[in-house]
Amino acid sequence: MSDARPEGLARRFKTALAAWLGAWLVRLLAVTWRVRVQGPEVRLQTRATGEPVVLAMWHGELLPLVWYYRGKGIAPLISTHADGEIIARICESLGYEPIRGSSSRGGARALLEAVRVLGERRDVAFTTDGPRGPRRQSAPGVGMAAAKAGAAVVPVGVEVDRKWQLQSWDRFVIPKPFARVTVRYAAALRAGGSRSEQGAALVPAIDAALLQVCGADVA
Repeated sequence: MSDARPEGLARRFKTALAAWLGAWLVRLLAVTWRVRVQGPEVRLQTRATGEPVVLAMWHGELLPLVWYYRGKGIAPLISTHADGEIIARICESLGYEPIRGSSSRGGARALLEAVRVLGERRDVAFTTDGPRGPRRQSAPGVGMAAAKAGAAVVPVGVEVDRKWQLQSWDRFVIPKPFARVTVRYAAALRAGGSRSEQGAALVPAIDAALLQVCGADVA
């Protein structure tokens, strides 16, 4: 049943307003960014084999990647938390079809949906340390989904020369106007089997690869 109480309506209005404003702010900022890409052949060559791709990224670097991947047919996994609702609506305004859920809320259902989408040979993007951290420590779900779907995990990171960085758990990065944004790919990783434990065993390699392709950490 929908929440028709005044506080429920007010909450939905605030979420819708924040998403609308956020989408326009992203567009206004992003059109000024100077984006360059290192290693795009990793994803393209993996896709050319018919193998589905899981894009693994950290939550703090999400914003520039949401802009870069728009229109590329990627399905992002986004949490059902309140901030996730805003992010999902911004993604939808940019043409994405998000999968809703996370490791803590709706996780099993979201992983099954991710496996189904990967089975259609569509790429799925995971923010591997979301939605609540610990920061830059991947949860096992990304590897488990990849193993079940027979997908390759392609870690992707971002380096930004001029940015704002929020005092949030993930130290969320917002590139400043006219910032240089470098999108960097690491080599594809594979579980070597379809069992959940084989996928979960990928996590240390995913984190090591993300450390290599992301910019310098700021705690």
